[in-house]
Amino acid sequence: MYRKYVPLTLVLVVLLTLLATLGWKTAAATPAICLAESGGEAKEVYLTFDDGPSTVVTGRVLDVLKAENIKATFFIVSDRVCGREEILRRAAREGHTLGVHSATHEYSRIYASEEAFLHDVEKCAGVIEDVAGITPNVYRFPGGGAHPRFSALLSERGYRVIGWNAVCGDEEIPRAEAETLYREAVKTSRGKQPVVLLLHDSANHRATAEALPKIISYYRGQGYEFRQF
Repeated sequence: MYRKYVPLTLVLVVLLTLLATLGWKTAAATPAICLAESGGEAKEVYLTFDDGPSTVVTGRVLDVLKAENIKATFFIVSDRVCGREEILRRAAREGHTLGVHSATHEYSRIYASEEAFLHDVEKCAGVIEDVAGITPNVYRFPGGGAHPRFSALLSERGYRVIGWNAVCGDEEIPRAEAETLYREAVKTSRGKQPVVLLLHDSANHRATAEALPKIISYYRGQGYEFRQF
């Protein structure tokens, strides 16, 4: 009797192990998203920009946001601030949120240990404070993903971790033109409430700045309110 049921038991164990593994991989691949409180039934969209500042692209993005009277959230790579201090100060002066993204954007260094991670956070935050006079309290993990151990360290230091639930495709689609980025933003944000849209304002993302007015026009036409973290 016992031998008769051994194969079935083994099958069940294997299936449960596979499900657990797939579940873990799915969770690990999902960006951690901390959203601001939604204003009831209002549709809300958060425009978030990673990897800046850059001289040309960030400046163009700020021009569009100023013309449209929209505030956004910029996640800064502090090693890229040198020589672009005025761009960072302008973003702060015009009321945008400045958050920590990293000092180097080099994953192997950032995630090497808890000490290395905190050093990277503190270095980036220090540059933002010294240059723009703002103490950041929001953070986005370089590369995205869920990092529970590091998230706990950030929470202890007063940071909110901000992920995303929609993209414009400016990193995912090689050499994408502005129209492609617009369509990807529309597609990936459909049915989301609120929308946290991932964009990039580093030097090689000129198409993102070109797509931004049309992206904004789409959300306005759909009745979204623009928010910042």
